[in-house]
Amino acid sequence: MNKSLITNLIALTFTLAGYVSEQHLLFTVGLFALSGAITNWLAVHMLFEKVPLLYGSGVIPARFEEFKVAIGQLMMEEFFTEANIDRFLSDSSGKASTINLAPVIDKVDLSPAFNSLVEVIEQSSFGPMLDMVGGSEAIQPMREPFIAKMKLAMQEITQSEQFNTLLREELEQPDMISGIRDKVSDIIEKRLSELTPLLVKEIIQKMIKKHLGWLVVWGGIFGGVIGLVAALTNSF
Repeated sequence: MNKSLITNLIALTFTLAGYVSEQHLLFTVGLFALSGAITNWLAVHMLFEKVPLLYGSGVIPARFEEFKVAIGQLMMEEFFTEANIDRFLSDSSGKASTINLAPVIDKVDLSPAFNSLVEVIEQSSFGPMLDMVGGSEAIQPMREPFIAKMKLAMQEITQSEQFNTLLREELEQPDMISGIRDKVSDIIEKRLSELTPLLVKEIIQKMIKKHLGWLVVWGGIFGGVIGLVAALTNSF
């Protein structure tokens, strides 16, 4: 539902009805309501679009560089502060957060670890004995069981309280937190650099234009009330 259009149509209907019926009160109320609604509609429109001969219109696309800088500052100063990053690494009680690395470990290819184990065995004193039973091919059936056991052991280690405490202490180092903020800042800056005036306009327009429609509605209402007061005042 287009609130702006409906408000303007209602105000225009009152104005025309008052003019045709020569009802001064109805005409004045409709005219003032139409004036308030159109004025507010034009103000909302001028935020996003450049209107010829109207200085200051199209302010959002025209100032998109300032908007980008403001968005970047807001993200870094309000969300990605050192205190917020430290809070993210802790639970509500201030204890070390448990970081679940199991999904990551499941996706890691541990075949190189098994290959390194085979290489160590081949280069050790057990190498000749291994050659006697078929060489490295003889222990290839152990590959999958080895990888499964390694992943299980790594998951148990990363889920221990000691590991998570050590990990959090490392992440909380000043240089580490500063490095995290720098990386986040770089990501934000690169994404903001991709924004164009049109994209900035569309983003802001999508967020607030729906609610700005009420400015037109209230402009029409207050304009009508002022028109009613003006008409009643002139009638005395």
